Amino acid sequence: MWPRIIAGGLLLAGIVWLVAEIREEGARSVITKIERQNNEGASRAHSKRIDYDSCLDAGGLWNFGAGECDGP
Repeated sequence: MWPRIIAGGLLLAGIVWLVAEIREEGARSVITKIERQNNEGASRAHSKRIDYDSCLDAGGLWNFGAGECDGP
């Protein structure tokens, strides 16, 4: 009787561990995807900020609608 209880407990513990690992991997995947999106957004924003500053430094006028510099 005890061997069956111990075997059942070990099997249950293994299943719980497996489910926890699968969930953790899924969470890591989602977090990584969000971090990549954030980094890409920050990079695009930084690039546009440099374009905007360069436009103003050159005496141009930034066209917000077109997202580009109208010449001086």
